[in-house]
Amino acid sequence: MTRETYGMSLVELIAQADERGLAASGLACLDRCVPVLGGDDDVLRPLWASLAEGGNWAGPLAEARAALGTGGEPAGRVPGGTAQEAVTLTRRMLDAAPAGHSGAEIREWADGCSVAALQVHRLLDTAPTGATRSVAARREGRTDGTSSLSSPLVAAELRRQVRILELLSDKGTGPVGGLRQALDVSMEGRRVLRAVVSRRARGRG
Repeated sequence: MTRETYGMSLVELIAQADERGLAASGLACLDRCVPVLGGDDDVLRPLWASLAEGGNWAGPLAEARAALGTGGEPAGRVPGGTAQEAVTLTRRMLDAAPAGHSGAEIREWADGCSVAALQVHRLLDTAPTGATRSVAARREGRTDGTSSLSSPLVAAELRRQVRILELLSDKGTGPVGGLRQALDVSMEGRRVLRAVVSRRARGRG
């Protein structure tokens, strides 16, 4: 194994993030995976607003859970039941969200969301299974010589997670500016995953 020499790894960025950064990182991961649960683009907007205002997000979180229901349709026809696994992973992100966006719980949640979002993208990608073996290593900034074979959807999600944490750690943007840019990056990723889910749904039909 070798260590990539540019930038900080995703694991390092999460370890150094403050509470606001962690909350936004976890929320962004969940936001990008909302299409898997059939949610619309605005379902988590109140949570973003609460985070920007520094308010309590327990109320918006309860509303999001109610809006997304308790079921969830499999995200297209994926062999081996992996679509339902993607639904389960996304719902766990939502269910595990702490009532407040501070304290030790938010760090654990953000890290869990990072892993889960990468797994959701891996499950919904069409790349061969062998091309996704380095997901854990890539989170740590390592490569086993097969990084060029990484699933395109996973590689893009990894880049977005790193970019969002970098934006949120940039003191020059200010807290609100960093959140706004993070939301823009997440919206781009959500559009990509929604397109993937739609293609699979058409295939199932």
